[in-house]
Amino acid sequence: MTSMPAQQTLKDVFGFDDFRGGQQAVVSRVLAGHSTTAIFATGAGKSLCYQLPALHLPHLTLVVSPLLALMQDQLAFLARHGVAAASIDSTQDRDSVRDVMERARRGELKILMVSVERLKNERFRHFLRQVRISLLVVDEAHCLSEWGHNFRPDYLKLPDYQRDFAIPQVLLLTATATPAVIADMRETFAIAPDNVITTGFYRPNLELLVAPAVGDRQQQLIDWLKPQMPAGNEAPTIIYVTLQQTAERVAKALTAQGIAAQAYHAGLDSARRDEIQHQFMSGESPCIVATIAFGMGIDKGNIRNVVHFDLPKSIENYSQEIGRAGRDGLPSTCLTMAGRDGLRVLENFVYGDTPEYSGIVRLLEEISAAGNTPNRQWEVLLNTLSRDTNIRLLPLKTLLVRLEMHGIIAPRFTFLAEYRLRYHLEPDALVSRFEGERGAFVRLLVDNISIARTWGTVDFGRLHNAGQAQQIDASRGRVITALEYFQDKGWLTLEGKRMTDVYEVCQPDIPMEALACQLHDECLARERAEIERLQAMLMLFESDSCLTRRLAEHFGDATFSDGTFGAPSIIDQGRCGHCSVCYGHSVRLPEAPPLPALSNADFQRYAKPFIERHAEQFGEPPSAQRLAHFLCGLTMPVFTPLKARSLDGFAAFEQRAYPEVRQWAERVTGEEGQA
Repeated sequence: MTSMPAQQTLKDVFGFDDFRGGQQAVVSRVLAGHSTTAIFATGAGKSLCYQLPALHLPHLTLVVSPLLALMQDQLAFLARHGVAAASIDSTQDRDSVRDVMERARRGELKILMVSVERLKNERFRHFLRQVRISLLVVDEAHCLSEWGHNFRPDYLKLPDYQRDFAIPQVLLLTATATPAVIADMRETFAIAPDNVITTGFYRPNLELLVAPAVGDRQQQLIDWLKPQMPAGNEAPTIIYVTLQQTAERVAKALTAQGIAAQAYHAGLDSARRDEIQHQFMSGESPCIVATIAFGMGIDKGNIRNVVHFDLPKSIENYSQEIGRAGRDGLPSTCLTMAGRDGLRVLENFVYGDTPEYSGIVRLLEEISAAGNTPNRQWEVLLNTLSRDTNIRLLPLKTLLVRLEMHGIIAPRFTFLAEYRLRYHLEPDALVSRFEGERGAFVRLLVDNISIARTWGTVDFGRLHNAGQAQQIDASRGRVITALEYFQDKGWLTLEGKRMTDVYEVCQPDIPMEALACQLHDECLARERAEIERLQAMLMLFESDSCLTRRLAEHFGDATFSDGTFGAPSIIDQGRCGHCSVCYGHSVRLPEAPPLPALSNADFQRYAKPFIERHAEQFGEPPSAQRLAHFLCGLTMPVFTPLKARSLDGFAAFEQRAYPEVRQWAERVTGEEGQA
């Protein structure tokens, strides 16, 4: 297809006279049938790169997006422009989901947006195989890479889904990808180098400031922000913090100073979060103090200030978050109030994801046991496996992906372990609608699905055995297909739960100790890489050279050398002219204030009650790692049955460095054992 129809669609549907940045290059490649990667700065219009081609492609465009907020924002934009688009997400009831599926089957939708987790659903995958799909779009595609800042193991399965649904091409979209991440993305989907389009990360309207946090940081923020927020003319502002309680405290302090601010974090219910977001978008609420839960999917053009009250989680997070400022092209300020005091909390989050060695051994024992069964199939309920191994869900998913890469297991399929149904017409009336073998099959279903009051549970084993006895095909696949058909006709309601992943154990004779050590070492290597990521961020903020240039170099951006970075006189000097360093204010981040040494009194007050409860529940004291997690407030699955949060010691040492707490735990538990 030529560029003229796309240009016309750009104007007629979206109301734009010209493409921005690399949009035209991406659109033309997609319409030419090439799998493509678009790496655009935050706010540079990467969504249009799939929205416009979707109107020219013959079949459905399937968009995988990691967050509901991202979907909702883009769907609202598409609705305003008359584009037939929908999403399927966890907030919808069954009727709404069924309606979206029917519209897709009839070819009425051009764009369907889902989360990557939705693709694990057996029924949804069955539906997708019935629909022709022209393009798979992967939003936030850096999640594909272990080197990315938000690696999600489920994303690694997307190439398998592409083949399974016979999707001819893909489009990967992200705003934050280092050269290593780009290489991972390209390799995963076999994308040619010429089909990687990058716009660059330089934003000439963003002023990047770093101010060392000294003394009363809260007052420092108030003193800086007040001139930016004159009464009646408040500049839209986002202030990022690490912890929920910090968001509440800072918002309260700002409000007391006449700056209308609201806290936003995951601890609020979804209705309240939606209300705050709407008030911010509409201009009713000018200032949000938020954890990183806020901002994804926010497309507000006139945000004038983005402040990091605490250190961001990484350079990639920093780039994403400041990218929400000044999307209208007008001058905007990004202030980081940097100090090393918040580093401990960020580092502790990293340590919190490293599983215990004993948990990895338990995982391998489960796989080995399944590998010694006749069919070598291993059925996994993730939440149950997480509880049994005491490994948090994200590291557990990562371990399973690593075991796939080692050739130990191979994913085969996913199914809902339990189905239940409720009839909307009499079972005999349902049977009477069919004749011959189909009638006998439906009679078999009705006779072997017992109804308790209103609902009946589907027992696939019982149905299969009954079918064999009557020489009727009552396989799981046929049963589910029939029940879904009955639901589509409105004859019954079908519900499924307990998502189960089925793997084949390819190597049943696992070298247990060697593999456990290798996997644990890989986890520790990832831990070190994440700590190094935090150190790289500190080095950025303490840079003696232009912050904007350092940021561009981190992402492999060649803007500096191609003559488009800033004014010519500034390029020659290798600086942007609008950051702290260029203003002559490079900083050294103040160290965190020293904390008193941990004492025996701390042990008696905070550690001993947990140790005693653990010994009572499990017959042995906790490991030093488990105790350190408890004291630093880092959750583990085992803490739920222990009701660990009810003890005073939980998170008592949240502000201390995890390695220090763990060393202390090793010492005191050793001393306690000898006492």
